[in-house]
Amino acid sequence: FFFLRDPTPPSIMKLNIANPATGCQKKIEITDENKLRVFYDKRISAEVEADSLGDEWKGYIFKIMGGNDKQGFGMKQGVLTNQRVFLLQVRGTQGFKGHGRRKGERRRKACRGCIVSQDISVLNVVIVKQGDADVPGLTDTEVPRMRGPKRASKIRKLFALSKEDSVFPYVNSMRREFESATGKKKSKAQKVQRVVTPLTLQRKRARAAVKKAKIAKSKAEAGEYHKLLQMRIKEQRERRSESIAKRRASSLAKKAAA
Repeated sequence: FFFLRDPTPPSIMKLNIANPATGCQKKIEITDENKLRVFYDKRISAEVEADSLGDEWKGYIFKIMGGNDKQGFGMKQGVLTNQRVFLLQVRGTQGFKGHGRRKGERRRKACRGCIVSQDISVLNVVIVKQGDADVPGLTDTEVPRMRGPKRASKIRKLFALSKEDSVFPYVNSMRREFESATGKKKSKAQKVQRVVTPLTLQRKRARAAVKKAKIAKSKAEAGEYHKLLQMRIKEQRERRSESIAKRRASSLAKKAAA
């Protein structure tokens, strides 16, 4: 006896669900085609109601953030197709790191479009709105944030500080202590970025002064060049008028002699 194999195997999609409010993440595997149809033909950044996934997801709203197909190619925002395409990409773009490439070199790389289809095996979503029931491992527990914000404006926003307050004492409050591989106790804190200090303001003023001096110098040189050009044009006109006068005088002298 020969058993015929179904040419279209059932779609299996994994959902990586992240909850920014608690910092938790959960992965579920869905094999029911009817549950997955709500995600089909949706783009990245689209919001989808998760009621079709089950009673525990009633009231939840997901936002699609990306995904990978069955061969591992990632979805790319802005590519309006549900298939795999080959795009010319520069170094540093999504899907092309370009280590060891020449500057400005482009390569044709494969990527998946931003529209969800049956070929997607892993879909990354984020909870935008939480439903009535708690999901174990996703909404009932809270994972502490390992690192705080680094940018000075975000640190001020977190601690409700003004522009005059210093952010460095509050960074030390987020300092974490750990034990190294050799057994030594160490502590680490994030490096504050984009801090406006008197030195940065002094450098900004210096850059502005250099730029202003360059503009003044270029204007002065342009004025001198314009004056020199007018003087050259005037001398050329005078020489031309003199040559014309000499020609006329010689022609009149020839006529008088004749």
